[in-house]
Amino acid sequence: MADRIVSFVMSGGVGSRLWPLSREDNPKQFHDFSGDGSMLAKTLRRLTARPDGETPVFLIASERHAERVHADLAGLDLSGGGPLFEPTGRNTAAAVALATLRTLSEFGDSLVLVVPSDHEISTARQFWQSVEAGAEAARAGRLVVFGIKPNQPETGYGYIEVSGDKAGIFDVSRFVEKPDHATAQSYLQAGNFYWNTGIFLFRAGAMRDAFAAFEPKIWQATETAYKAATSDLSGLYMPLELYAAIPSNSIDYAIMERAMGIAMVPAGFRWNDLGSWQSLLDVGPSDSQGNVIVGDVVAIDCENSYIRSDGRLLSAIGMKDVAIVSTADATFVAPVSHSQHVKKIVEQLEKSGRLETRFTPAHDRVIESGAWRQRVHHWLFEETLPLWSTSGVDERHGGFHEALGFDGTPLMKPKRMRTMARQVYAFAVAKARGWDGPADRLIGHGIEFMARNGRTDNGGWVRTLNVDGSVADPAEDAYDHSCVLLALAHAHISGNPDALRLGEETFSFLDVHLEDSRMTGFLDTSSAGGERRSNPHMHLLEAFLAWHQATGDRAYLRRAARIIDLFRSHFFDPESWTLGEYFDREWKPSTGEKGQWTEPGHHFEWASLLVDFASRSGQTELTGFARKLYASAVANGLNRATGLAYGAVSRQGLPRDGVSRSWPQAEAIKAAIALDGSGGPDLKPEVEARVGRLFRWHIDPAPLGLWIDRIDEHGRPLASDVPASIFYHLVCALTQYLDGTLETES
Repeated sequence: MADRIVSFVMSGGVGSRLWPLSREDNPKQFHDFSGDGSMLAKTLRRLTARPDGETPVFLIASERHAERVHADLAGLDLSGGGPLFEPTGRNTAAAVALATLRTLSEFGDSLVLVVPSDHEISTARQFWQSVEAGAEAARAGRLVVFGIKPNQPETGYGYIEVSGDKAGIFDVSRFVEKPDHATAQSYLQAGNFYWNTGIFLFRAGAMRDAFAAFEPKIWQATETAYKAATSDLSGLYMPLELYAAIPSNSIDYAIMERAMGIAMVPAGFRWNDLGSWQSLLDVGPSDSQGNVIVGDVVAIDCENSYIRSDGRLLSAIGMKDVAIVSTADATFVAPVSHSQHVKKIVEQLEKSGRLETRFTPAHDRVIESGAWRQRVHHWLFEETLPLWSTSGVDERHGGFHEALGFDGTPLMKPKRMRTMARQVYAFAVAKARGWDGPADRLIGHGIEFMARNGRTDNGGWVRTLNVDGSVADPAEDAYDHSCVLLALAHAHISGNPDALRLGEETFSFLDVHLEDSRMTGFLDTSSAGGERRSNPHMHLLEAFLAWHQATGDRAYLRRAARIIDLFRSHFFDPESWTLGEYFDREWKPSTGEKGQWTEPGHHFEWASLLVDFASRSGQTELTGFARKLYASAVANGLNRATGLAYGAVSRQGLPRDGVSRSWPQAEAIKAAIALDGSGGPDLKPEVEARVGRLFRWHIDPAPLGLWIDRIDEHGRPLASDVPASIFYHLVCALTQYLDGTLETES
């Protein structure tokens, strides 16, 4: 009986060489290029089709792609294998070490086969014949690679130089990186160079020994993460902090280019790594003129071209040797001979924070701008404002109720200062938008309650009041003060006679009691300890911009600029395009999970504010940061089942709070509106999609004028009441939507 071969599929990477089709949230291994399943599904089917011998099949994939992976695994018998999920990418050396560890722990010193997930290979029979041809060398302790005899001077592949030939097994002399055209031509003429398929066969013990000799740190760190892993029916999961500690390196650099006695088997199968549009032209079904046509395309007098449309009609005349790829939001055109250079386009787009590299637009996008106007207008002005301006107001004790039940009755909860202020702000915004309700009375009602009951001896504002207005928590919180300042700015715009004086008093308190004496931002509270948060600073930035709007005084812009400086220097991570939430006293990310915690909703809020500040200050480069925050949140922070933003994700895009609240969906609307027309893509369809999801999941299932604040990751409602603190998010986002679609009104 044939030896057991434990197979591992590596499903990492982004596949930017096939942009605009392949993107960070939808890499090429999940695409169906030939109509018979995704590249990953085809690879798994090939491995499960071994004619003889035990073959458990495992998959090493990104945890953020878990749902996609499970979809491709459905119906496959993996013979005891399953998915191993990486919480963050650490390159192929870590993946091979993980495969080796899994094999040793479960199957002993068996043969291990490691293959990429995104290669086109002719047939499973030919593939397994080649693998079996290398099994004896692998059993003898050699690391075995598989090479393809080149038929052209390809510059997109790595090469293997070989010598000797014993029973069809060659000795590897060296590995060569992707060459220029002249060098590739010389390799082709030499006859002893092969393309490197990136497929490896080895005995588990031999690879363990190679790591011990060349990269013991990678092995030890991977072993530590593997031993701490947890498993359930869906797969194996490793702790982020341990896996992230593994040194990042490719298996080629770490082991293969340094090990001795490596064997190469000439592959007896047709192979293509589908790493360029030229490669898709080579393997795709072509017409009589050599064109590969995919989608809604009309091509006349075209030759040897790859022409694809994933959406609207694409027409081409007289094209020869070109790739034309059109998606919902991007079009790529180049000679197929230049298609290896797509990465240059992606790099250029990444520099400016273009969204098109990070996420794929939803297929159900509404193209017509303003499609939701009638529903939004009715809900705001006929349903929710009438309800919250009556049932939401505490006419007995003053202020506003903290929450309503789903029957519209007030719930007797303590009143947070931030909620009181936000209600004032929301009614001021509604008045500015033309609401004919009693806005002035409500604004005055709220400010009077806040000022009468909520001031501290220092001239600040308390955190929480009891229902009757007595103080419940006297802490002076920067977050609450930002909300108070925001409300007072808009109350001043609305004509409230007390707002300006109260605002000036609040700024005086802020400067004396909440500003860090080292001039590095603001303390969370006047008695705060070591931990710092970015979120109160974001809301202070919002308040400073509101006061600039209210008064025209550039002193408030200077205040805002200091928050922007903190954003640039500490809050924003340029590598992951994410925004940190928790920091130590020196503004370094907190240790442990807190330091990895990011919130998509806050990414959206910051994006809107950065665009606003850029327009006021002339610092137009900030729009690029806004795009990156939006792109990161959409690519990594959305639940694929509902399209809603998660509560929180790690910097690597793994869900940390799977609940979707209503306010991040509202802030996504504001961010898309702010970024639309800022030099990036047309985001009007995205705006409509975000409004649609807000109503689909949060508003339409609720009683009139209310909303379901919390939705679980499967789309099920979790809310038991309706928090008033969300009201301003919804009013502000939806009034901005109405303002932004005015031109579509008949």
